[in-house]
Amino acid sequence: MIEKENFLTKRREPFKFMMQLGIFGSILLFGLIFGVYFLRKTTTPIPLPTIFHFSTALIILSSFTLGFANVYFKKESFVKYRIMITSTFLIGILFIILQLFGWNTLLVQNYLLNNNMGAAFLYILSGLHIAHILIGILVLYTSFKDSIKNKKYLDAFIYSVNSPNILRLKLISYYWHFVGLLWFIIYLFLLMHQ
Repeated sequence: MIEKENFLTKRREPFKFMMQLGIFGSILLFGLIFGVYFLRKTTTPIPLPTIFHFSTALIILSSFTLGFANVYFKKESFVKYRIMITSTFLIGILFIILQLFGWNTLLVQNYLLNNNMGAAFLYILSGLHIAHILIGILVLYTSFKDSIKNKKYLDAFIYSVNSPNILRLKLISYYWHFVGLLWFIIYLFLLMHQ
């Protein structure tokens, strides 16, 4: 008779578990901010800069490029993997630049933290999301740097079968898809309250 493993006591991969706890904490944080927004009846509409539409399309695109990077990594198609991981890294940086341009648009229109509560929520939500994206970019940079460093096929193959490298790509994928989904939820929230 095979004994069923207890969900609460089974051994977990520690880095994956820490990332899951971090994601759970982020969900609680953003949920709290959304809750505060809904509790404040006097909150003015949030003016959504047009450039946020483009940044949203970019973050969705980056999920696809990272997905393709995973596929090419598993297929040992290392040139395509490098292209996709580099694309994801650069798209992440471009996303942040577009977000900052969106903030600039708000500032030019005189939407400041102290005179418009809706704009304050927009700054807080997008600013916290930018912080999450920066974490992802730092890890993506490590993968990007390693992919450039291991250009020869043999080096790339050894890199691709190394368990910590496989785990890192898997974890960054989970995390990156989470921040992409998180931004999409924020974006929909901002669209409904402008």
